[in-house]
Amino acid sequence: MGNILAVANQKGGVGKTTTAINLSAAMAESGQKILAVDFDPQGNLTSGLGIDRNQITDTVYEMIMGGCLPEDVCQKTYSEKLDLLPANTELSGAEIELLDMTNREKILKTCLDSQREKYDCIIIDCPPSLSLLTVNALTAADRVLIPIQCEYYAMEGLQQMMKSIFFVRQKLNPDLLVDGIVFTMFDARNNLSQQVIDSVKEVLKEHIYNTVIPRNVRLAECPSYGMPVTEYDPHSSGAESYRKLAAEIIGREDE
Repeated sequence: MGNILAVANQKGGVGKTTTAINLSAAMAESGQKILAVDFDPQGNLTSGLGIDRNQITDTVYEMIMGGCLPEDVCQKTYSEKLDLLPANTELSGAEIELLDMTNREKILKTCLDSQREKYDCIIIDCPPSLSLLTVNALTAADRVLIPIQCEYYAMEGLQQMMKSIFFVRQKLNPDLLVDGIVFTMFDARNNLSQQVIDSVKEVLKEHIYNTVIPRNVRLAECPSYGMPVTEYDPHSSGAESYRKLAAEIIGREDE
């Protein structure tokens, strides 16, 4: 039965969606059957995997509102090993509509639990805020992967995220685990990048992945082509880094 992994950080611009896209692709490339779930109203995971978010009629919005089943929403991607539950801006309206629903924090969990048997891993791209959508994602998840940008305010965003995870554990999902922290946008020419990594390692007891995602032009380019970096430039440093991260995550699952 597949695990559900939420990729989350309440701070924007940390490489969250980039990680969700390319980790999903790298895990699929390794032979795992993956379901990527776009739970961010911006819909960037959807477009980043080559699906036109403006041309789809059934999305995760209709799914959580009870208008259709996950099977109706599911889209095939470039890889037979990688499926997608897409999103677009309609999802932003769910934030208000969910308020009047029973068990509103567990609606995504109910939808995704029915899909566990079909996939090795379900990866959720969360919004960059502590919204009811994010709470739904954390309630549905078994584990959380937290991307952190190697920059000055990284620790502040991380502390906020850890508080949110603590809240969800206390109230909604006591089994939720922090799978690990991955550093993104690492620039070896910048001393600050290494300082951020060192400071986080000093104060945090959670698992930190050995893989560090570098700043890479190909990673920045590939979303505009609707492709993960493993397809856009398979031999780039960005592609190799996400393959290494995928191998680490799969290794932890096997443990």
